[in-house]
Amino acid sequence: MRLAFWLLALLGGLWARPAMAQAALPLENLPLPPKNVGFDQNIGRDVPLAARFKDETGKSVALGDYFGKKPVLLSFAYFTCPMLCGLSMQGLSSSLKGMNLDAGRDFEVLTVSFEPRETPEMARAKKEMAMARYGRPEAAAGWHFLTGDASAIESLATAAGFRYEWDAETKQYAHATGLVVLTPEGNIARYLFGVEYAPRDVRFALVEASQGKVGSIVDQLLLLCYHYDPKTGRYGAIAINTMRAGGVLTLLAFGAFVIVSARSERKSKRKTPLPLGGAE
Repeated sequence: MRLAFWLLALLGGLWARPAMAQAALPLENLPLPPKNVGFDQNIGRDVPLAARFKDETGKSVALGDYFGKKPVLLSFAYFTCPMLCGLSMQGLSSSLKGMNLDAGRDFEVLTVSFEPRETPEMARAKKEMAMARYGRPEAAAGWHFLTGDASAIESLATAAGFRYEWDAETKQYAHATGLVVLTPEGNIARYLFGVEYAPRDVRFALVEASQGKVGSIVDQLLLLCYHYDPKTGRYGAIAINTMRAGGVLTLLAFGAFVIVSARSERKSKRKTPLPLGGAE
């Protein structure tokens, strides 16, 4: 019964997280970007792992250096952005902080500047700010801030479907905000949109991108209750799947009860003393 109890308690605890931790900033509250700015959802496409960038220390790296074992979260920003990029990085830090999965241990994070004139020094300053908000110093090795030349940036942005443009009037980039979730092999699995991302959605996307290698059996059960909507870049509850997941959980609890009862009965029989004189 103990196994069944903990499964029920854990599932209930995940479902009962505070609403504020689950809610992302509504997309309808954001200003509409220009028509030629946004994301094309290239789900199933590979990113260019051979493209080369510089990390926040100035070291030359290949994009593929961050793939192979763990799923990867990819965000685009430019470090001199006066508002939106800072808000999106703050939102990403808050979302990651709301999960019990850790950057570096369970997944990698890449924040790539799409301004080719920006430098590793700028990237390092932004990383320090992001890590301070994240509040997990040990995860610094798992969140990387990259800069690169125009060709490397273009190849990655094109593969990820990220469209942006320079606005000569405001002297700023017009761009959308979003999170691209990739498999350990560098294949695009999911897109999450907005300035802030629900920790639940980020976790589900990582679990799916890793094919269940990240997360727990409870995450697998919860995914039966939620469906990824590519139009909104979010996970929404599905009533029929919720019922199915409840049925699966009931079967697991019943199975645990049967196993525990059988073990208790065997132990009881072993402890029962034989009658004096033995069997006739």
